[in-house]
Amino acid sequence: MKIIQTEIPDVLVIEPRVFEDDRGFFLESYNERVWQQKANFVEHFVQDNHSRSAKNVLRGLHYQIKQPQGKLLRVVAGEIFDVAVDLRASSKYFGQWISIQLNAQNKQQLWIPPGFAHGFLVLSEYAEVLYKTTDYYAAEYERSLLWSDPDLAIAWPIEEEPILSNKDKAGKQLRQAEVFA
Repeated sequence: MKIIQTEIPDVLVIEPRVFEDDRGFFLESYNERVWQQKANFVEHFVQDNHSRSAKNVLRGLHYQIKQPQGKLLRVVAGEIFDVAVDLRASSKYFGQWISIQLNAQNKQQLWIPPGFAHGFLVLSEYAEVLYKTTDYYAAEYERSLLWSDPDLAIAWPIEEEPILSNKDKAGKQLRQAEVFA
């Protein structure tokens, strides 16, 4: 496993070792011991999620103001443009975002620690995303940051209006959003 820091050092790209031959491939998607050794990772995962979305669906930018979730995600079918926004007011990266294209071919994973909003846009005909979380889903604490907030100026690779849930259409701009200390 190779760990790559992004422009926001707490957000990590993980490249697993992939063993591939004419039969297919094998990879270890998570090993707690290796994570502890290579990334000094002490979090524990409590929930696994699996989503499938059609092309041009934009999910996010989601976070939980209490019971914040760290997320380790990967794409097992298709391709997404994935975004993490730092909402930790005490961070020198507050309000900054990183993006990465994750897909079933590159098999990369993204670690997004608690204190970040997360969202993605589906670039392929559909995409299936698997992710582990460090805390349980709590609807009463879920918040949505507006994906198109001009202050964030996220460079979404959008050719037409994205498909959004009502919750995501009603997301708040960063200057009005609840953030972490």
